[in-house]
Amino acid sequence: MKLVTYEQNGKQRSGALVDGDGRIVDLAGAHEQVFGERHAAFSSVQAMIEGGDATLDRAYETVKKGAKNAFSKDDVRLLAPVPVPIQMRDCLCFETHLKQSFNAVRRVRANATADPEAAMKEFEEKGIFAVPKTFYEQPIYYKANRFSVIGTDHDVLWPSYSKLMDFELEFGFYVRKKGVDIARDNARDYIYGYTIFNDFSARDAQTQEMGGQLGPAKGKDFDSGNAMGPCLVTADEMKDPYNLTMVCRVNGEEWGRGNTSTMHWKFEDLLAHISQSETIFPGEFFGSGTVGNGCGLEQMRFLAHGDVVELEVEGIGILRNRVLTRKSS
Repeated sequence: MKLVTYEQNGKQRSGALVDGDGRIVDLAGAHEQVFGERHAAFSSVQAMIEGGDATLDRAYETVKKGAKNAFSKDDVRLLAPVPVPIQMRDCLCFETHLKQSFNAVRRVRANATADPEAAMKEFEEKGIFAVPKTFYEQPIYYKANRFSVIGTDHDVLWPSYSKLMDFELEFGFYVRKKGVDIARDNARDYIYGYTIFNDFSARDAQTQEMGGQLGPAKGKDFDSGNAMGPCLVTADEMKDPYNLTMVCRVNGEEWGRGNTSTMHWKFEDLLAHISQSETIFPGEFFGSGTVGNGCGLEQMRFLAHGDVVELEVEGIGILRNRVLTRKSS
């Protein structure tokens, strides 16, 4: 099932996409019409995740019996599937992206010096901005700003301190149930569903702060910087998350593509590692990190005011956002 959160008359509602993703069944309203009673777990997608298998089964039954009440997706505004996730972690799963990005970061930093070629030579000789050994030893991640989440077709406001704005083609999953010390062999059972994630990045701020060996901070943390959507595809409908084509476009032009089969670390690895002596909860979001060729930095191409970024992941849909510079006050 493809679950969405949408806004209608100033209120957030949970729904399911039907008819080729062109129409929405309002789950709470359809359930009340079909069964003559409210179903509390349909109050939000987060509540549905917490409701577990029983709630998802009821959602399928509701859609089957109440599909005639579906309305056009164009009549409402989609939000992120979970507008304010209870927790967000973004991980580094794709080796190719790291190799290409670190090489580009060297160039960005070198270009900011008086002698770019000498700086590049020094970076290469000293191994500065190289893929860290830690990446090959364990999954690496940071905790993202859950309050800066937006949905598809929402505008992204360019942070005022940045001149190099970029996008990142990612996907990720929502945690299905509470767990701690999860065995890798059992980890797939903790995945509720998947969505597309665009981790917008202020590259100049990010490369500057990376030398501090903490973060990322202002390179990632700005209002509207975490775009997610257009829907949450439940795990039962995504049989193989590790063979999905991923494509990024800017203003309709393809900038890059990759495949989830190239993940160095799988989602099961992330769950097993992160849940060591740390309880995870239903609704937490884990990002995959950027697929190889999935951002502008890898090509030394960056966004401009008004650019429209489309990220497409096979089986999920298209996440679309426009980037706008902030008006000076």
